[in-house]
Amino acid sequence: MATVSDPPPAAPATRAGEHHRLSGRLGPGAIVFMVVAAAAPLTVIAGSVPIGIAAGNGAGYPAMYVVAAVVLLFFAVGFTAMTRHVPNAGAFYSYVGTGLGRGAGLGSALVALISYVTVQGAVYGYVGFLIGDLVAGYGGPALPWWLWTAVVLAVTGLLGYRHIELSSKVLGVLLVAEVGIVLVLDAAIVGQGGSDEGLSSALVRPDAVLSGAPGIGLMFAIAGFIGFEATAIFRDEARDPERTIPRATYLALAIIGVFYTLSAWAIVSAWGDGSIVEAATADPGGIVVTTAAQYVGTAAADVMLVLFVTSLFAAILSFHNVLSRYVFSLGNTGVLPVACGRSHARHASPHVASLVTTAIGGLLMAVCAVAGLDPVLEIFTWLAGIASVGIVVLMLLACVAVVVFFRRTGLDRRPWHSLVAPGLGAVGLALILVLLVRNLPLLMGGSTPLGVGAGVLLAAALAAGWLLARARPHAARDLTTATPADNAPQI
Repeated sequence: MATVSDPPPAAPATRAGEHHRLSGRLGPGAIVFMVVAAAAPLTVIAGSVPIGIAAGNGAGYPAMYVVAAVVLLFFAVGFTAMTRHVPNAGAFYSYVGTGLGRGAGLGSALVALISYVTVQGAVYGYVGFLIGDLVAGYGGPALPWWLWTAVVLAVTGLLGYRHIELSSKVLGVLLVAEVGIVLVLDAAIVGQGGSDEGLSSALVRPDAVLSGAPGIGLMFAIAGFIGFEATAIFRDEARDPERTIPRATYLALAIIGVFYTLSAWAIVSAWGDGSIVEAATADPGGIVVTTAAQYVGTAAADVMLVLFVTSLFAAILSFHNVLSRYVFSLGNTGVLPVACGRSHARHASPHVASLVTTAIGGLLMAVCAVAGLDPVLEIFTWLAGIASVGIVVLMLLACVAVVVFFRRTGLDRRPWHSLVAPGLGAVGLALILVLLVRNLPLLMGGSTPLGVGAGVLLAAALAAGWLLARARPHAARDLTTATPADNAPQI
């Protein structure tokens, strides 16, 4: 049931009896299910891995997941060390604001909103196309993609309106299914010894890892981790936030990193180091399903097609939960209208923020449909490109904020946690950001104007934080301290 608190007398915009607090008993496992689901493991294996192999460093591509995981591990060390000092559940913007000031925090909030709106929109477009293609392939009616997307929007909105534990159960079932089918494929490939060349050794050979375009490979690898960083947004619904959030963060990162590396290596092994690039280039969208049919059977390939759809739905639901909690947090701190910060009396959910999130997603998809955009080649690639850059910017700012915060306050004097790890994370993320920006047109479907426009949009959103801080002097006023003000509404 909901745990509620009345707003303080100093907040005249609220009325007695309104709820402004979330509650729950989520443990590390439940949070891991939600954030790993956002990473959409099956979608990454079936979609990103073939492209990373073809456009990146070929058979050495699986090693890029190891590199990405190490960089993000450095990020996670500082991120989790700061968790106990940031009681606000605003995740990135709370961390950045606490470390770098209210202007940077509000700018990060705007970047986060854009990033999660666009990544959710990207997956909405993709899932509508896939459902339509799947239904038509099995003899059903050939309906426009946006009709299927509207159905997914409605189901997601319903689950997001309810208590978070319902979403965690749904995501848990879907995640186990999609990970399970990939692990079955991995086991079959390894059990049969891979291709005629045997199991791949490129993963540990420097010449293979550095061949081709490893920078592009790393770019696609880091995009597969988007979502794991959202553990802190569930702080108020966690059973023991100071322990649960760090454990969930490390566990999610470890699961994603090991799963991606193992599965990408298995796909390479299935075709052989000498043949995988040609195969992935010839059929990037279907090579994994073809591999499943070859090594496991046609029934497994059919199941994988269905789970590909459920993987995307799980990602959408997870991103919806994250975005609605950002909106909820911003409503409670005075950045957005106070109504956005209300929680449901019975479900203890951010129901208003969830409705706002659903409406924004619906509006974005309606605009895309009216504009006649292709759901995969344009909606998915363009919006995912914006989100990839935005999330890396937020993680980079969070690393810098951790270092600045602990240098200024001295609350954690452990060099590894407060300086070395977040510093290394900042360097690694800065290099990845350079790669993303240089290749942003590639992420935006090959369009230079769109790539430049996306970069300008994110930069403008970040800069607008300082303007917003000046225009709204009372908004998010607790971001500059490690503990919330006594008269600030807590979320």
